[in-house]
Amino acid sequence: MAELNTIRTATGTRTAQIDAGLRAHMNKVYGTMSVGMIITALAAWAIAGLAVTTDPSAAAAQLPNGKLLSGLGAAIYLSPLRWVVMLAPLAFILFGWGTLLRRGSAAAVQLGFFAFAALIGISLSSIFLVFTSFSIVQTFLVTAIAFAGLSLYGYTTKKDISGWGSFLIMGVIGLLVAMVINMFLGSPVMMLAISAIGVLIFAGLTAFYTQEIKNTYVAHAAHGDQDWLDKAAYDGALSLYISFLNMFQFLLMFMGQQE
Repeated sequence: MAELNTIRTATGTRTAQIDAGLRAHMNKVYGTMSVGMIITALAAWAIAGLAVTTDPSAAAAQLPNGKLLSGLGAAIYLSPLRWVVMLAPLAFILFGWGTLLRRGSAAAVQLGFFAFAALIGISLSSIFLVFTSFSIVQTFLVTAIAFAGLSLYGYTTKKDISGWGSFLIMGVIGLLVAMVINMFLGSPVMMLAISAIGVLIFAGLTAFYTQEIKNTYVAHAAHGDQDWLDKAAYDGALSLYISFLNMFQFLLMFMGQQE
């Protein structure tokens, strides 16, 4: 009986340790993601400010809404450099992030995430030239509320939603194909449909990734590999960051008011 009580006590202590560790892990995930969002917002705001000018003699180009672009703005938004700005974050995810996770230290992975957030900020800076600041802030707040609810669901639900993963990833691929096609068609109706589907897909991915982050931690916590757990937190932060960002962009298509 004494041995049984000892086993129960040890099991309860171990469960409590895992629960405490999980809370700390999730706080790190959300904290890292939040810092990434701040970096993205600051980078976007700074580049957008440098990209415009009020001096007609210094303007390199003019947008349809009347805003004057500086030399930097014309280079980023109108020259072939815009493709580098647009594709650099994607290239980093496809070719750099996995290698960094495998070979880099936890500090290097964290730095890589923040560098990625800055790249995203540069590529997103044009929204400040197209949409009003009020609509951007409004959409961000709506996205934040929706994200919080979806992530909470993914964390607390007892239902196994791991099966959503493959279905949602296929949806993302289909979404990318549709977006490429619409680049040539230029259909506003198709763009609205893409935006609506995009919001639903990344809403689902938010819940899916949250549960996956939680389950991954619980499955590996017993090994005590803190370096791996640190890198896993940054990887989870990246997944949730991308889901939030895509929800924000697709919602901006609906809620954004153009200048």
